[in-house]
Amino acid sequence: MSVKEVKIHPTAVIEKGAELGHGVEIGPFSYVGSKVVLEDGVKLLSHASIHGRTRLGARTIVWPFASLGSMPQDLKYRGEEASLICGEDNMFRENVTVSIGTEGGGGITSIGSKNLFMAYTHIAHDCKIANGCVFANGATLAGHIEVDDRAVVGGLTAIHQFTKIGSLAMLAGGSMVAQDVPPFVMVSGNRAKPVGLNKTGIERAKFSESAVSNIKKMYKALYLSSLSLDEAKQEILKLSSDNAEVQTFLGFLERSARGVCR
Repeated sequence: MSVKEVKIHPTAVIEKGAELGHGVEIGPFSYVGSKVVLEDGVKLLSHASIHGRTRLGARTIVWPFASLGSMPQDLKYRGEEASLICGEDNMFRENVTVSIGTEGGGGITSIGSKNLFMAYTHIAHDCKIANGCVFANGATLAGHIEVDDRAVVGGLTAIHQFTKIGSLAMLAGGSMVAQDVPPFVMVSGNRAKPVGLNKTGIERAKFSESAVSNIKKMYKALYLSSLSLDEAKQEILKLSSDNAEVQTFLGFLERSARGVCR
């Protein structure tokens, strides 16, 4: 353990080998394992538990009773070396649980930066979370899920393993999501179905008028017409492929494996 002006409560347990950056604060009754790396300014408020090969990026805050880097809840896991890698400025609220990866999923659970994980969120093994996402209370992600930038997952929503969630998608509270949710789309229900565009997210992203127009046209082609998925793709291709929002939408449809919510 390297100590660089850190603050450690006397009741905390820091295993030998843990790496602590400048300005790290570890509160009462917290635990930090021997293979953990806490970058500059990380704060464990109290009763936080950080296990395994876990790296928390700078200025991350972990609230009481969160458990990060724990062993996967996967019967195929046999103790192989795996990791949890998190970017900067993430917030893990009370009782959040995040597992390390598994050999079958590449061995890494990865989380980008500036994400908010509200109380009781669960992120299972081998998930890949991008940046600026919000997971409301009780959001539950099974293994191997991918969530793109600035997606919002509502409270008590559950997502099936291997599902992909596009950027700026919105999953309404209490939804059961078993298929991929394209960018900009809002879904709701059990099983989740499209109910419109994530207008609030789109407004906050400050898209141009032409970009918003393209997003509406893509939604119309995919959901408000009688076109098949392949036909909808061809209709969307008629829009300018130079536009980032069109590339994002089409790229997501191409990498969808479980099928798109329709």
